Amino acid sequence: MIIPWQEIDSDTLNNLIEAFVLREGTDYGDQERSLTQKVDDVRRQLTRGEAVVVWSELHETVNIMPRSQFRGEHR
Repeated sequence: MIIPWQEIDSDTLNNLIEAFVLREGTDYGDQERSLTQKVDDVRRQLTRGEAVVVWSELHETVNIMPRSQFRGEHR
């Protein structure tokens, strides 16, 4: 289920984005970027609708993923 990022408390959203970018395996290419830059990049993707915040009832987890990879999306 997509959770509208605009409805998430700003501190909670920031913590969620930080946790997302700090996960092992998150690849940002050859360029080394600061945590702030990575957080800003993800926030921009959310704002543009390129990424979504997703709640998994099965796993009881929240994740950020590209909108194109969200399987529950109805077009």
